[in-house]
This record gives sequence, C-alpha cells and structure tokens, in this order.
Amino acid sequence: MKRVTMFVWNHFTNDARVMRESSTLSENGYDVSLIAIEDKKDTRASKLQKINDHFRVHRVRMYPWFLELYQSNKKNFILSAAVLTVLIMPLMLYKSWMILFVYFLILAASLMSLKNSKIRQNLIKLIRSGRMIFEGYRQKADIYHSNDLNTLTQGVICSKIRLKPRKLIYDSHEVQTDRTGYNRKFVKFWERSLLRFVDETIVENHTRAAHHYKLYGVYPSTLYNYSAYYDVEKRVSLDLKKTLGLPPDEKVLLYQGGLQAGRGLENLIEMMHRVEEGTLVFIGDGKLKKLLMRQVIEENLGHKVKFFPKVHMDILPSYTKDAYLGFQVLQNTSFNHYSASSNKLFEYIMAHVPIVSCDFPEIKSIVEGEQVGISLDASNIDELAKVVNILVKDEILRNRYSENCRSAKMKYNWDNEQEKLLVIYDNIDASK
Repeated sequence: MKRVTMFVWNHFTNDARVMRESSTLSENGYDVSLIAIEDKKDTRASKLQKINDHFRVHRVRMYPWFLELYQSNKKNFILSAAVLTVLIMPLMLYKSWMILFVYFLILAASLMSLKNSKIRQNLIKLIRSGRMIFEGYRQKADIYHSNDLNTLTQGVICSKIRLKPRKLIYDSHEVQTDRTGYNRKFVKFWERSLLRFVDETIVENHTRAAHHYKLYGVYPSTLYNYSAYYDVEKRVSLDLKKTLGLPPDEKVLLYQGGLQAGRGLENLIEMMHRVEEGTLVFIGDGKLKKLLMRQVIEENLGHKVKFFPKVHMDILPSYTKDAYLGFQVLQNTSFNHYSASSNKLFEYIMAHVPIVSCDFPEIKSIVEGEQVGISLDASNIDELAKVVNILVKDEILRNRYSENCRSAKMKYNWDNEQEKLLVIYDNIDASK
C-alpha cells in the first residue's frame, strides 16, 4: 500500500475538499497521513485523529511554546525570564562570553517577536512550517501532496531533499497570484520557483487551468469542488427555523460559508431593506462577522437577518435543506473570485436549494446551464432584491429550479469527480 502525506494550512475541521480527496485515496489503496494545525480550544482539532483505518490526521502545535506561555500569563512569563537570566548569567559568563552573547541575542529576538506583530506572525508561520516539515519528513511517504501555496515549501523539502526523491503533487485551491491581501509579485516569484520541483499540479477548474498555463506554460489537471453525493430526503432536518425562532412557514434565504470580505455579504444585508418576504440567515464564522452584525443593528434589520455559528461539514446538509434560496454572490475583487466554482454552489445543488449567484463564468455556466437558479450582477443591490422578490413570490418557478437540482446533482458530484483524482495518482505512481 502506497503511503501519502498531505499538508494543509488549517485546523482541518471544515475543509470539505481535502476531506473528500483524503477519504477517496484511503478507500482506494493508499495510506493517507494528513498534517494540519492543532487548535487546543477546539476538541475537533486534537493532535491525533483517526478518520478510518487508512486515514489519520497529525496536527502540529499552533504556536511556539514560549508564546503560549506568554499569552497565558504575561507578567509571570516576563518575571520568570528575568529570574532565570539572573540565575544562569554567571554560569554562562564563566563558560564563555560568547554563550552569554548568543543567549541575549535569542532573548532579544524573542522579546521583539512578542512586541512586534509582523515579526511575531512571521515567526509563528516559520516555526509552524518547521514542525510540519519535521513530521512530514519523518513519515517517509511515497507521495507528498501540498494543498495550496502555503504548504508547498513543506512538500518540496520533504519530497525532494532526499537521497531518493519522492513524487510531489501541488493542489492549488485558489489563484495564488491574484488574491486579496497578497503581494502578487512575490507570490508569483515564490510559486514559479517551487513549481520546478512539482510532479503534478491540480487546480479547481478550467478557467483557472488556462490562467495557470498563461503564467507558467503548463496546463494543470482540474478537480472540481463537487459535493459528495447524498439523498437529501434521507437527511434528518435539524429545524433551522425553530432554532432561530422563525415561524415554520418562513422562507430562509441562506448564505453558508466563511464570512469574509469580497463575498457580497454586506450587499445581502442591504438588500433586505427591499426584500418583501423571507429571513436572511448566515451560517458560518469569519473575520467579517462582527462588522456584519453591527451593520444589522445599525440598519435596524435584526428582525430580517439572523446569524448561526459555523457547523461541522458532516451535519451542514441537515441545515442547508431547510433553505428556500441559497446565495453565492462573490464580488469581482480579484481573479481568484472571478474564476471560482466554490463548494457552496454544489452544496446548494445537492440539497435541492435554488441559487441566486453572481454572473462569473464558471458559476454562471452551471446555474444557468442547468437551470438551478438565476445569475446576475451581484454588485447591484437593486437587482439582487428584484430577483429574490421574484423567487419568493413565484413558488412554482422556485420549485422548478429545485427540481432541476435533482438532475444536476447526478452530474456535479464527487462520486464522479473522484475518478480524476485516482487517475492522477495512478499516473504519478506509474511514472516512477
């Protein structure tokens, strides 16, 4: 049985794509070890986790030990460091002034990292990456698989800096060179430099594959973010409406996923001033959540907009199925957004929930091509409200879109798409 080591730069508690890929491999002749990041505040992100007999998760410590000690009790940490320095300083000076000098350099660097947020963040990333490399190198896998650019360096070191190099797969879930908040020139240089060590590259769809080819002259494999197939009618409803205190006949207008910038979430809230029926519900967490909640309060929309915490991907469909409509309204803030065909699109389809979406090429081709909803200019709040009002009034049209989801899900599901992943692995294995 071939051994696969995967890297992912998150806690691996809600990463549906990586879960699907890892599970597929573990059920088809591969022994999978996934290296993720530990979260001591979340019992789901424990250090070691067994998914099945051939799929395990190893999570490395999230923060350096000295930073954890500092955060737990800052005064005691500083006092302890000062007392320790006074006690051992004579011994170090007796042995060598150089030892004392190095000690003070380390101490100064540690204090600087604690006080300077940029230095601290970069140091945390460096130490975390080092732990991933140590764990990954120790596993001596036959194939290494890096999910996204922030784990590609780990994959290169573990797979190639060996007497007998191993195969490396680069699975890029985003357009790394064109993401909000990223230094594009540096990212392009970094990605290009590491790609020479990669044996196979995977991207999310053909729009992104064409972009990758334009940048680097190689057309990568594609692996779409299709949802795992299930029968939604056999999923137990967890009664989202009752949990939120909504009437049984209320129409839930659902957004599920990360509450992040550039996803049109502020527009959805603003839209609710003009929507004549239904309650907007956000399921998920993220950096934007507090701002969105404040917007709801400031605009006096608490009776029309509700928030629900992030739920585990295994039970999410039991909430999704209660929705009347689902939103995927990305804004054109980057090519990464423009070229997306993200999980939630297919999660809505799998749960027979009609979609109101942006009109970007990958998303529009599915929403309009399969007649499972309506695509529009998602930056236009008036247009958003108009479309939602049409669908909440015209239940026949809405139900027609829902019925079309039944046929679309037979095409857009992971049971079909996973065969492409197995072919990629078979080919890379055969090329040794």
